[in-house]
Amino acid sequence: MENYEKTLRKLVIDLFNVNAVKFGEFKTKVGILTPVYCDLRVVVSYPNILRVLSDLIEEKTKNIRYDLICGVPYTALPIATALSLKIDKPMVMRRKEKKDYGTKKLIEGDFNDGDRCLIVEDVVTSGGSVLETCQDLQNSGIKVSEAVVLLNREQGGETILKENGINMIALLTLSQLILVLKEENLINEDVYKKVLKYIKENQIKTKHEMNRLKLSYSERIKYCKNPVSKELFKIMDAKKSNLCVAADLTNATDILNLAEEIGPFICLLKLHVDIIEDFHENFIKRLQEIASTHNFLLFEDRKFSDIGKTVQNQYTKGIYHISNWATLITAHSLMGNGTLRAIEQSMSPNKKSGVFLLAESSTEGLINPEYTKATIEMGKTHIETVTGFVCQSPKFLDEPQFIQLTPGVQINESADDCDQRYTSPEAAINEKGADVVVVGRGITKSNDFGKIAEKYRRLLWESYQNRISIE
Repeated sequence: MENYEKTLRKLVIDLFNVNAVKFGEFKTKVGILTPVYCDLRVVVSYPNILRVLSDLIEEKTKNIRYDLICGVPYTALPIATALSLKIDKPMVMRRKEKKDYGTKKLIEGDFNDGDRCLIVEDVVTSGGSVLETCQDLQNSGIKVSEAVVLLNREQGGETILKENGINMIALLTLSQLILVLKEENLINEDVYKKVLKYIKENQIKTKHEMNRLKLSYSERIKYCKNPVSKELFKIMDAKKSNLCVAADLTNATDILNLAEEIGPFICLLKLHVDIIEDFHENFIKRLQEIASTHNFLLFEDRKFSDIGKTVQNQYTKGIYHISNWATLITAHSLMGNGTLRAIEQSMSPNKKSGVFLLAESSTEGLINPEYTKATIEMGKTHIETVTGFVCQSPKFLDEPQFIQLTPGVQINESADDCDQRYTSPEAAINEKGADVVVVGRGITKSNDFGKIAEKYRRLLWESYQNRISIE
């Protein structure tokens, strides 16, 4: 292709002119402020830009052998389509969600096992979307080792993709893009320097560096945005305990006696306050004293899920006044961001508070992988409120600020007549990815609460130490 650099330069100017590159102050989905935002969805309305992109990609990938093209949904789909039409090479399409009818395929199109696919993406920051697409393609028997992207934001995505066996080819880096815009007097020197500074100071750690399963609790504190997450990690580290006990008892005195005996061995005490038959304010006051003495947090497993005002009333009012004493609560994502916003508006500025979102369950039900993924994505948009997620499998591995809470654990694996599925302490930590493990009847039905709680604490802590030490 003649005048490749000249064409690339004109592309940058065109992208700026159609408002695909914006400067100001924008919040990313993980809550970080960025001075530049690249919204390439707009190019679908500009055939001339799509044609130029296909020309540039053809030139950039002319030495790569591949049989198929796949655009990362959704922004890169028109770019991939333009390339497919230009070079007359077949395209496959990845669905973001599997259909629950028909063929139920994630990859649509005509392909054969062993076909080599070129991934097309618009912008790469961490490389997460590319990796998700690669995984689904590979699960369908398609080989993937190359990805071409329009813009590399230079924040670590290229390294992360390389660690996962994907070679990334970029038409542009963010540094190149803003240099062209500065030279064309479309941005001033201050904006140029501000973006360069942002790139330098906002590097994403690689998957290995950020894998929460390999980091100690104390190391993960620095990543936390929610103050309760920090406090919980400190308690766990100081007490050498990642044990949460579910005090699902109906008598206040029984709960207080249990708390006194197990207090030295736990980091959290989980309640269902609405099942306590003789609830009274003095009970809460005494429970808070025990929690302070033995350094553990109180956790109300309310699983909030309703319209905003109702959630606020459930959290702050009634006879329980949960917001006054529960440092942690649980919530569903079913009603969307409104539930979290309602809780946030009701939190006292003078009290540390956090939320565990229910992403998976230890019982059979309607929760599916799409629901789990959506729940975790929702949590990432509320990083100052969400402490972590209730999960039964390793999730958000590159998000060490979040804590995985895993219930349904007993020393003897089994299932009860209410469809509760249990797993062992060792499996919960090493196979399911738990950071904090919830034990209920395995302790509350025993004859010696303290002795059994100490046994669970020891087994769980040893499993955690093995997890972070094994390479």
